[in-house]
Amino acid sequence: MKNINSEIENDSLLLIQLHQGNKSAFNFLFNKYWEQTYFNAYKRLHDSEQSKDIVQEIFASIWINRHNPIINLPAYLSISVRNQVFKLAAKNKNLSPFFDLLDNIPVQNENADSNILWKEFYRSYEALLLKLPPKRQQIFRLRFHDDLPTKLIASQMHISRKTVQNQLGKAIEQLKLTLLP
Repeated sequence: MKNINSEIENDSLLLIQLHQGNKSAFNFLFNKYWEQTYFNAYKRLHDSEQSKDIVQEIFASIWINRHNPIINLPAYLSISVRNQVFKLAAKNKNLSPFFDLLDNIPVQNENADSNILWKEFYRSYEALLLKLPPKRQQIFRLRFHDDLPTKLIASQMHISRKTVQNQLGKAIEQLKLTLLP
């Protein structure tokens, strides 16, 4: 318990020095918490570059706003990572990897037979969806056809939001694998 208390005291002193504009205190805190903050972001995003960008933004914000006191740096960093991930998700909300694939399918003979091609494509798409397990198919349709948020889908189906998110991820992965050459 002595180590934890001394670590908290050291962080408190460093945060006071940071508040006063001490670059060495900032550098020490950055070096101490960078890796932990990076892994916190990475476990949510599974993207190294985006995780590094988030950590960089958080620490840059800490330095820029150093005159605002921080009481508990590990908690502050954890909440900041969560908020940055939410911000990134909101920014990319309309992007779905499955529909990105559809956008990249080359369109041939758009003029004369585009309507026929669309109907054929839609039949193929429906056939792919029908290969999904019934509950997964229902979740996918509620999310991407009816544009319902995962929270509402979860409450309608009486399952957890995490289950909805997992099933959507599995559905997208399965459809992606089927569509990729």
